[in-house]
Amino acid sequence: MLSPQWLDELRARVTLSSVIMRTTKLQRAGREWKACCPFHNEKTPSFTVSDEKGFYHCFGCGAHGDVIRWMTDQRGLSFMDAVKELAAEAGLEVPAPDPRAAQRAEERAGLHDVTQAAQDWFVAALEGPGGARARDYLQTRGFNARTVERFGFGFAPNERQALKVALSGFDEKLLIEAGLRIAVEEREPYDRFRNRLMLPIHDARGRVIAFGGRILEADTNAPKYLNSPDTPLFDKGRTLYNLHRAGPASRQTGRMIVVEGYMDVIALAAHGFEDAVAPLGTALTERQIELLWRMVETPILCFDGDAAGQRAAMRAIERALPLLRPAHSLAIVRLPSGLDPDDLLRAKGKGAMEKLLAEPATLLDTLWEFERAAQPLNTPEDKAGLKQRLIDHVEKIEHPDIRALYKRDLLERFSAFAFPRRERARGDWRKPAAPRLSPDAARRLRGAREGSRDQLVSAVIAGLVRFPEEALRHAEQLGRFAQMDAKSGPLVDAILEAVEMLEPGEIFPISSLDGPVAPPDNTRFAFLNEGIDPQDAREQLAEAVALLVERPALEAALSAATARFEADPEGAFAEQQRLLKRKLEFERRLGQMASRRAASAAQTDSTRRRETGSANGAETD
Repeated sequence: MLSPQWLDELRARVTLSSVIMRTTKLQRAGREWKACCPFHNEKTPSFTVSDEKGFYHCFGCGAHGDVIRWMTDQRGLSFMDAVKELAAEAGLEVPAPDPRAAQRAEERAGLHDVTQAAQDWFVAALEGPGGARARDYLQTRGFNARTVERFGFGFAPNERQALKVALSGFDEKLLIEAGLRIAVEEREPYDRFRNRLMLPIHDARGRVIAFGGRILEADTNAPKYLNSPDTPLFDKGRTLYNLHRAGPASRQTGRMIVVEGYMDVIALAAHGFEDAVAPLGTALTERQIELLWRMVETPILCFDGDAAGQRAAMRAIERALPLLRPAHSLAIVRLPSGLDPDDLLRAKGKGAMEKLLAEPATLLDTLWEFERAAQPLNTPEDKAGLKQRLIDHVEKIEHPDIRALYKRDLLERFSAFAFPRRERARGDWRKPAAPRLSPDAARRLRGAREGSRDQLVSAVIAGLVRFPEEALRHAEQLGRFAQMDAKSGPLVDAILEAVEMLEPGEIFPISSLDGPVAPPDNTRFAFLNEGIDPQDAREQLAEAVALLVERPALEAALSAATARFEADPEGAFAEQQRLLKRKLEFERRLGQMASRRAASAAQTDSTRRRETGSANGAETD
């Protein structure tokens, strides 16, 4: 195995631009280089090379990498071949491989030979007399000879020992390890694929690593599709069918389409959609999502329009939620009910598919629509269940900013759905009486005017009084805080009690008390500044609420970890370190709010100075 340190030394010794210049004409652009991208056709340069940073990047197609990646992607070399060539140029000696790793690599190389030999045999069998029925099936699907050849269709005869005889030059243990034969106790091993239309499955470098087979007999209990099992070459949770072809195509289109099965991929390719991949017999996994994000920031899921297809899309969404990060998400195309991509292309043509792909739904839109339609929403209990399901989804999101934004948006949609505005009857000119607070709630709210030693608590309370409609949006989080914090909880309860009495659109009584709740002196929170944009203020208030709820939970977890030290010192220490890291992140986010406060204050002072200067100038005139 090559250590990261050795690879860094190799990269440092090779000048990236000098390697790229051998095949691509570069022009100096300040401290960097520029060129027309070698990975896609363009007329104006969008491809940049930075020797200082050690990478190239195309702003047009997204191609990105270091000098090793250039050798593998542009030159087509394997990773080790690229490393060896660069090491020879840099005067570095490639470290001797670990004997065990070398043995595993040799074993994998042997399995590659087996799978390629099997692929060659399947192709020959399709062209022979026994493949007539498989050829007829391909004709019914509309696949021409070019498509059949390009995707490597083959045929597995309906015999239990045919593959063993055909590949007699390989040890049977290799055939079993490659997933081509099945070993059973006290019986002779037999071929896994029989009487099936065969398709090779490739790795990212285009090598055959596994197979998929479609049954040709209609009246059989055998599964319609059968894939190779996991082997040293093939991990179905880490593999995407057709990635080796779709990856380069996606650099041209800036798009990656994910469909349910390999027949959908091939149907799309036959109509000119080359940037499509498919998972292999499982729901889209976390590793497959990460693979897609290396290609494009927002791959498009295009699953069948039936209920099973929509459930598959939701399973993918649920797995993506914890992984979401800035600029990386999923888009979803909902096909017409009962149609798969092949059906749509045959019925309505390429233009219909292009139109759907050009206007996909967002992950958030799909999540809302799915849960709203999942169950009847006739009673308050039904609607409360919808709200809880939405919150459960949101809580899976690990990125704090994305989690807060999803929660805000989904709860806004829920509020608009569950509490629609009530239209007044024509001629009803009387202004509705504002609901009254209970004396206890009013007393507790007025008590908040004395402020709090805790700036975060008092700032959130003041912010909610300034923007009382936000209390309903954050009711779930605020309710949890009220239960955890006995000192400040009653103030939060009073806010929530006041808001719950309101009809949408009515005057909020908590903003018409004898006096406003006083914000903390010298506050670091910009949402309390006069003149701040209301939308910005609401967004920053939402972040402050999230911090308010997170803090007591974090402190309680730290106390619990400390209390465990005697019983489990090693586990407690690890937990404590993890929580301390979270606490540092918490403090960083608080600091960012202070930075925004300072920037806002500076902008306000600058505006006032300009206005004062203009006024003085006018008086002088």
